Amino acid sequence: MKEFEHALVLGKFYPPHNGHHHLIETAASRSERTTVTVLAASAETIPLEHRVRWLTETHPDPSIRIIGDLDDHPMDFESDEIWNLHVELTRAVLARRAIADGDPSKAPVDVVFSSEKYGEELAQRLGAQHVLVDLDRLTHPVSGTAVRTDPLANWHHLAPATQRGLGRKVVVVGAESTGTTTLSKQLAEHFDAPWIPEYGREHTEHKLRAARAFDTEATVDSLVWTLGDFEDVAREQERRIHAETAPLVVADNDAFAATVWGERYLGFRPNVFRGTEPHLYLLTDHVGVPFEQDGWRDGEHLREWMTGLFEQELAARGVPWLKLTEDRFATAVTEIERLMRQDVTRGSRTRA
Repeated sequence: MKEFEHALVLGKFYPPHNGHHHLIETAASRSERTTVTVLAASAETIPLEHRVRWLTETHPDPSIRIIGDLDDHPMDFESDEIWNLHVELTRAVLARRAIADGDPSKAPVDVVFSSEKYGEELAQRLGAQHVLVDLDRLTHPVSGTAVRTDPLANWHHLAPATQRGLGRKVVVVGAESTGTTTLSKQLAEHFDAPWIPEYGREHTEHKLRAARAFDTEATVDSLVWTLGDFEDVAREQERRIHAETAPLVVADNDAFAATVWGERYLGFRPNVFRGTEPHLYLLTDHVGVPFEQDGWRDGEHLREWMTGLFEQELAARGVPWLKLTEDRFATAVTEIERLMRQDVTRGSRTRA
């Protein structure tokens, strides 16, 4: 039996960092149930659902429930009226957990764990005890403000889920034999970033080996492509990209690119998983780039059409992208440097 029945940990988690995780783990170690309320303001740049997801991934313990909600009330610790607004909102969020758990009577908490001076007042107003944890940030010398101000300097204070969410994703796409592999690899090396190669090529190699298990004379040209192939490629490419926790990840193609390649091989746009939008697409032009036959390629006559298709789809998707023509490497480096100077707390949006 643990010391407390139901603990509350409350905050903005803007973004979640190791100090927050220490607080949550401390509360969970001493309480039968722990409710973590993520109270975001509508003006904040990190979406509420992202913070909830990162915390949930980091704390899979079933006794810990992460709940997010909006709190646009002003902050004034000297105002009894404003205190009441925040407390009533907190009670409403706690009721959400109890209702979801099937027992509304379990909404009240008997302890508040916090690392803030206001925690004592909040606990009193909720009729609970207060446990102060690492007020002076000695265990984890970090704050949400510090992370937002200089995320790269504080990257080691973030859990992998948050790193994956805040890391910049740059994806190089283009028609066949336009240098996506060469350029993406060069950029990754230049920025000392993880490089994610194109999974589609690897999938083709696996598919050919499987075909030859049935027919030893099978060739790349004889392969039969299915909708499932492009679903598999899209999901595996996405998984590899988002497994990385570095501040910058450079990939050769992504889940969205797999749908474009699907149209090239199936004759229609496959309605498959498109993954998350990266922070920047770089499109390699086919003009002036010699077609190199490596034994796997068969689309020289389609390069102009595919370049146009990528342009059309990227424009329709409404994501940041740049077509690379002359001085491709230098242009790409400049654009990525500009990207890395932007507010890193603006995360990617998810698309089905």
